[in-house]
Amino acid sequence: MAGGAHFDGGTTKDYPGKLTGFVLLTCIVAATGGLIFGYDLGISGGVTSMNPFLKKFFPSVYRKETADTSTNQYCKFDSQLLTAFTSSLYLAALVASFFASYLTRKMGRKFSMLAGGIIFFAGAALNGGAKDVGMLIAGRILLGIGVGFANQSVPVYLSEMAPARYRGMLNMSFQLMITIGILIANLVNFGTNKIAGGWGWRVSLALAAIPAAIVTVGSLFLPDTPNSLIDRGHDDAALNMLRRIRGTNDVEEEYKDLVVASNESKKIKHPWANILKRKYRAQLTVAIMIPFFQQLTGMNVIMFYAPVLFKTVGFGANASLYSAVIIGVVNVIATFVSIATVDRFGRRTLFLEGGTQMFICQLIVGTMIAIKFGTTGEADIPKWYAILLVLIICVYVAGFAWSWGPLGWLVPSEIFPLEIRSAGQAITVSVNMFFTFGIAQAFLAMLCHLKFGLFYFFAVWVFIMNGFIYYLLPETKNVPIEEMAIVWKKHSFWGRFIDDDQDNNGKPPHTPEV
Repeated sequence: MAGGAHFDGGTTKDYPGKLTGFVLLTCIVAATGGLIFGYDLGISGGVTSMNPFLKKFFPSVYRKETADTSTNQYCKFDSQLLTAFTSSLYLAALVASFFASYLTRKMGRKFSMLAGGIIFFAGAALNGGAKDVGMLIAGRILLGIGVGFANQSVPVYLSEMAPARYRGMLNMSFQLMITIGILIANLVNFGTNKIAGGWGWRVSLALAAIPAAIVTVGSLFLPDTPNSLIDRGHDDAALNMLRRIRGTNDVEEEYKDLVVASNESKKIKHPWANILKRKYRAQLTVAIMIPFFQQLTGMNVIMFYAPVLFKTVGFGANASLYSAVIIGVVNVIATFVSIATVDRFGRRTLFLEGGTQMFICQLIVGTMIAIKFGTTGEADIPKWYAILLVLIICVYVAGFAWSWGPLGWLVPSEIFPLEIRSAGQAITVSVNMFFTFGIAQAFLAMLCHLKFGLFYFFAVWVFIMNGFIYYLLPETKNVPIEEMAIVWKKHSFWGRFIDDDQDNNGKPPHTPEV
């Protein structure tokens, strides 16, 4: 099995063409779908740390927080209703991803983006004008549906438009937009928290309409991918689009491979049943385990609750929001590192390095909190100690932002053959959203009960997922999507699930150039 850990898929085919300005522009526009997800990740944690917001919607949490400054810091924010506000979005996104799968396949990737943007816009309006908790959570559900549609369609769109040797870089623009959305949200929260009258949280929530509008308008101008056009019977349009995005007329070989893949996909009447077949076992496993592990890094906990977390460890309200802004800046910068290196060093290298970095940081953060707060949750921490804690968390965030953050979306979006691609991406999104929901809902209760041990809990999972990457994930850099089956066939573990006389597209396998 270890032999498969070191297999480098190499380049099976190197189609003619270049990175055109047209492709670069369309991928940037499409990637703005990540803004809505990122903005929500950043904004929800910020508003839940604002006292006027808590006082209006969660008065019991507000009273617990303000009644006694000596109360157990681990438990002062423990409220299932408060976490339901944050996590309800991700449950809605989970359900929406299955509907988005059908829409993405039948009507195209751009239409799914358009639908996501419009629904997210409606959710932002409802949240901004919320009068009670019910209205607030209803708005979150609409936001979740928008996120589900965007997260289903955008990574697939980017992987299909990009030339193989630039696919990692262009696909990671989705994660870059997520980090930019988080940073913007943190800056907005920092500013709106200073608004006199205590209504700044409304501005924070309502401004989600801006990234929603960007996605909605941008999707109207996006072209469909050649894969989607062929799959829906527009062969001539697909050929012309392929010539345009590759910047050359010499696209016959790639076009023929896309047609073969499409013909195979049309034979599949029930992709949800087909994806369960033995020959797709590797892709299905990765589509489930990558998003599962991504949530158990603990990163989304940091992003959801960074202001609350820093309040918990002794920062004041403004200081906690400021610290969240610092984390947002680190997140964006580190994502650029990933964009610059993913197609050079490969997916596995970034996964393993980032995982090791996060593992060490989780141990350090857990130990630092244990030393000061112990099991009682009561302590006054000096300023230098708090600054050091923020710095370690920033190193942790950087490790995530150049590994599991972007790669968690890139790898699942590039490994499926066309006939099950929409179903596979829906599984990826739904697993991601399910565990995002679970972790978000459970985090504050886990912090209350596990205390500093929560960070050790996540460290153990990071160690396990590093082992998964080392032994079970082959390298997929520079491999055209239509040739990806060869990578799995050559893997010493996953190859046993694929019949010797066919690859995943039903074609005779051939040896890749390495």
